[in-house]
Amino acid sequence: MPASRIDETRLVVAAQAGDPQALDELAEAYLPLVYTLVRRALGELPDADDVVQETMLRALRELRTLRTPASFRPWLVAIATRQVSTHLHRRKVDAGRTTTLDEVTDTPSADAERWALLRVELSDRRRQVVRASHWLDPDDRALLALWWLETAGQLTRTELAAALGASVAHTGVRVQRMRHQLKRCQSLVDALDARPRCPQLDAALANWDGDPNPLWRKRFARHTRACSVCIRTAKGPVPLDRLITDLALLPARLALSAAVLRVGALAVTAAGATSMVALSGTAGSAAATGVRAGLLDRLA
Repeated sequence: MPASRIDETRLVVAAQAGDPQALDELAEAYLPLVYTLVRRALGELPDADDVVQETMLRALRELRTLRTPASFRPWLVAIATRQVSTHLHRRKVDAGRTTTLDEVTDTPSADAERWALLRVELSDRRRQVVRASHWLDPDDRALLALWWLETAGQLTRTELAAALGASVAHTGVRVQRMRHQLKRCQSLVDALDARPRCPQLDAALANWDGDPNPLWRKRFARHTRACSVCIRTAKGPVPLDRLITDLALLPARLALSAAVLRVGALAVTAAGATSMVALSGTAGSAAATGVRAGLLDRLA
């Protein structure tokens, strides 16, 4: 096991034993990983912040139940993936809002999306990949975020498989299917962006509410795959790996970091802080404050 992973394991063991400094360092070390995964899958900053907080809160509450400290990273990623999938499915069911056609086809995304993309200096093709991902099924969007982290060197294939609760072989099949579907979505985005756009595709868009979702993707893809006009609009293929490998983890905002530490302190208290923070009353409050201050001082 690499030295860094040994150190992480010791950190988890110490946090489980009630070391507030270890808990502080875990939050600092893994918040960017969780934030990046969630942002890649969801896109919108307000949604991402909520899911990140829910993930960290659940992880802190359940840390004592982790029987294998060395598997902390895939365990945490699995929690984040479940939170993302739940959020995407809920948003799909509750989607009552509409989006104008121009907002989807003429601009990369909402202001929050543009801000995030500019922060990591994505190229136009990377922007196109992000937009194409919005047409994926919720589970595939979560898987894309995981694969993104794997390609960037933040997860191993074994850890990705563990996060999915699947074998390495089955995970490879799922990743390949997801990538194939993403390429179809990229071709669809290119066809929607084309000026002038295919008249037949324009006619097919007449009843679309502007929300990129799997149902409309299947309807439009049936046309774009067979239409010579739409096929010519597809840009030259760029290997997805090349679009991803040089991306670093996204830095979580200071306000979100502060919120995570606050909910973390609450989680420890709610879980019965006897093991996580072996203090009570005024002493327990002081310990929680110390945990928050340690991370926030370094972030500042």
